[in-house]
Amino acid sequence: MQSSSQCWKTSKTGILLFSLFFYRFCAENYSSFETKYGIIDEWIIFKKKEFCTMLNHDHITAQMKWTRKPACFTVGPDRIEIVTKPHTDLWQRTYYHFRNDNAPVLQLETDEKFFSFVVKTDFTESHHRFDQCGIVMYLDSENWLKASVEYENETFQHLGSVVTNHGYSDWATTAIPANVKTMWYRFSRREDDYCIECSNDGKSFSQMRVCHMWEGAGRISFGIYACSPEESSFKAVFSDMDITECMWQAHDGQQPDEGSVPQE
Repeated sequence: MQSSSQCWKTSKTGILLFSLFFYRFCAENYSSFETKYGIIDEWIIFKKKEFCTMLNHDHITAQMKWTRKPACFTVGPDRIEIVTKPHTDLWQRTYYHFRNDNAPVLQLETDEKFFSFVVKTDFTESHHRFDQCGIVMYLDSENWLKASVEYENETFQHLGSVVTNHGYSDWATTAIPANVKTMWYRFSRREDDYCIECSNDGKSFSQMRVCHMWEGAGRISFGIYACSPEESSFKAVFSDMDITECMWQAHDGQQPDEGSVPQE
């Protein structure tokens, strides 16, 4: 697999400069940090390696791994295409009383606790009820989340998200016009809490969902997916992927209960 450097140059340069400054500061102030916060050298080395690795776009697609590889797909220098197969889906139990767990998923793995992942989706060819593509964090069959636009009919479609904890899915949606054929998503992590946002232009993002993942405190996998739950098939296109520092800022209103906030 190969990846594109063109889409990442601006953010990559700025964030790497920030990272180098931050870790230089940590190194120069190691003694006071260790005394005051209990930060150990192994932690600093690990965070530096992990964060800088994620920022290196030249290795992003090479690090992505398939869960249920689709029969037809293309991974190019600046885009990924997935052609869905009929009767592929992700859902667990709630309301419908069935379990579907066969959608193709392409993901990265990380231990990083604070970051954001952005991707643009193009679903111009979707045409049948529930055709969908978007972002995903798939841990296992009973613990995952996803966000996408699901085709409904020629009038409207569902912009929504599904969060599945311990084997039960929910579904939160809003109706949008059927002529919308592209959507950006931003997936952000703060420890085991997560935020999903969407955007029409990749610049101004609106919150879709804030959630807690009961099994999402440790190493996670995140990325993209596409599927067609009914008798359909379409080509989903993913582009403009980016990984940045966490854009979901800490809450600045009511103060948290004592001892409940993780340290970044």
